[in-house]
Amino acid sequence: MPGQPQRHYSVDDYFAVEATSTIKHEYYQGEIFAMAGASVAHNDITASVLATLRVALRGTGCRAFGSDLRLRTPEGLYTYPDVMVICGHIELTPDRPDTVTNPVLLVEVLSDATRDYDRGEKFTLYKAIPSLREYLLIEQNQVAVDYRQRQEPNEWRSTAYDVLSAVVRLGFVPVELALNEIYRDVFA
Repeated sequence: MPGQPQRHYSVDDYFAVEATSTIKHEYYQGEIFAMAGASVAHNDITASVLATLRVALRGTGCRAFGSDLRLRTPEGLYTYPDVMVICGHIELTPDRPDTVTNPVLLVEVLSDATRDYDRGEKFTLYKAIPSLREYLLIEQNQVAVDYRQRQEPNEWRSTAYDVLSAVVRLGFVPVELALNEIYRDVFA
């Protein structure tokens, strides 16, 4: 016996769910996905990266935001990156003052449940954002950072870091992220 057809949600349905829910959701192609809670390590890493970026970007015209600010990609993915940086004017989705469209840097802290998605399909959707220049993927269970930088419209260079003494030198966003700071308190 075939299973029940899955309900197709509209964007308005998604926003209605978001307005009344105590948890955040992603939306893509008519489906709504609950976003799981994060571990202590995930929160420590996210807080360290966000704090470093907020301080380093003061007075530059760029601002760092945490995971409470929603992003919409050109293909219609609505999601909450762990950290994002926007430079210059913040572009909002029409009629949605809580959803941005123009980050230059996105940061995702990986978990077993999200790793393949964040590296694959989600990155494909992120690459379509015209303003996006840099993508940082950070493992939470080991020292491992994957820094991806746009070279040409459809070409990305990836650099891996796996020692605490390493420093990720962002290109478009003029900031250095030391891995010993990213992982502060995680592997104590």
